[in-house]
Amino acid sequence: QVQLVESGGGLVQAGGSLRLSCAASGRTLSMYAMGWFRQAPGNEREFVAAISRSGGVTHYADSVKGRFTISRDDVKNTVALQMNTLKPEDTAVYYCASYQTGSTRYVPTSRYGYWGQGTQVTVSS
Repeated sequence: QVQLVESGGGLVQAGGSLRLSCAASGRTLSMYAMGWFRQAPGNEREFVAAISRSGGVTHYADSVKGRFTISRDDVKNTVALQMNTLKPEDTAVYYCASYQTGSTRYVPTSRYGYWGQGTQVTVSS
């Protein structure tokens, strides 16, 4: 079992940047594809970004493509989400999640197994 803890959320003005980090313990992240999701009040949780086990394949929701970048450091057992040019509609609780897979290139957008507790991101206009 892997435990995930997000950090780096906060309040930022529109156009600003934040970097979220997800630290894992219990198991090495190298066995997992990793993803970021978000949930705004009154909305369902939605996919934001994913990265394959190898780190060589990434996938983004259209709403964040070109603004967000997902990365991983399997030595430090962390995953990051760099968020630039933030918009008020990016306001949400952001969650990281892990997906155990034998593929080094698969980037799932659903059915993740383990989740962190989330970190709040608020973008003011």
